[in-house]
Amino acid sequence: MLAQGGMVADACRQIGVTEQSYYRWRKEYGGLKMDQARRMKDLERENARLRQAVSDPTLDKLILQEAARGNY
Repeated sequence: MLAQGGMVADACRQIGVTEQSYYRWRKEYGGLKMDQARRMKDLERENARLRQAVSDPTLDKLILQEAARGNY
């Protein structure tokens, strides 16, 4: 719709999103092609999974260290 000269507000209303959501999306993904955006989302999910895998054992280790010292 925008490529045909329509207004951002009209396009947002038609697809059911707010203008703020449109501009936030455009800021993050505006220069990317569809496959690049999909790859970026996959990498973000993988990063979150790896971060969780590292943080859980670290937290367990800290809890055990505190318990061993008698601070628990």
